Amino acid sequence: MANPWTGEVALTVNGERHVAKLTLGALAELEDWLGADSLAQMVARFEGEGLKSADVLALVCAGLRGAGWTGQVEDLLNAEIEGGILEAARVAARLLVLAFRPVPV
Repeated sequence: MANPWTGEVALTVNGERHVAKLTLGALAELEDWLGADSLAQMVARFEGEGLKSADVLALVCAGLRGAGWTGQVEDLLNAEIEGGILEAARVAARLLVLAFRPVPV
């Protein structure tokens, strides 16, 4: 079960439920995949109007890898994501919100 308090989001891929989480390592990997020079530049890319489905796929993959999945972006290219592109985009957005939300002290 995904725990949103720790930044986790659930996603079903090929009929198997997974947890995704944007850890620092996952964010660094995502920056590299997207060719972003900074976290701010990467986040701006997701906030802008030029968002591509490949960006959503990369973000979902980074989240899955951050939670321990060992696959690659290529493994998701032909995968069946329950809920389709809308669910993938929702999961991607939720991952970003949870990763960058202020944490109460």
